[in-house]
Amino acid sequence: MGKAAVFLDRDGVINVEKDYVYTIDEFEFIEDSIEALKIIQDKGYALVVVTNQSGIARGYYTEEDFLKLTEWMDWCLIDRGVTLDGIYYCPHHPEKGIGKYKVDCNCRKPKAGLIFDAVKQLDIDLGRSVMVGDTVSDIECGKNAGIKRNYLVRSGHAISAEDEKKATGVYKDLMALAKDLADINGNGDMVIRRKRKPADH
Repeated sequence: MGKAAVFLDRDGVINVEKDYVYTIDEFEFIEDSIEALKIIQDKGYALVVVTNQSGIARGYYTEEDFLKLTEWMDWCLIDRGVTLDGIYYCPHHPEKGIGKYKVDCNCRKPKAGLIFDAVKQLDIDLGRSVMVGDTVSDIECGKNAGIKRNYLVRSGHAISAEDEKKATGVYKDLMALAKDLADINGNGDMVIRRKRKPADH
């Protein structure tokens, strides 16, 4: 049986949503997001970041810029006891892309290519996995991959009532979700800590 994973969008879920963040100076972890990742990890889930980076396609920054920031972020998390199992990104855009990045690809969310790549490389069981994002494209990506539990957090983009209906649930931020997330015991079975309230968190 493959691993259960929590797939996470980056901007608006882990770090503060700003337009096209690509430098260390601009990058700011959302309050308690690192602690939330630690809680999720300790509950037995693999942590996998899946992020659209159309700023690369648009020429705002390079893949090298993104990778440099990603390495810094990764080490910040490791220093706090959090290990990301995978970081997958899409550098394309079908209309706004420049040169080789103007591609109607299979990896740009809401398409599920990033998740499918992670499944193959990390041996993930989608049936026991979760998607977390701040936009409806994240929710649709999870659904397109076959993930049954797809959550929105309010720490990034504004969420409409229509978007809420498409999600399994809506949380204030990643910490609220992490506390509510089920544990996975040694046999890989779900252990519900407490019943999730039907209302917003």
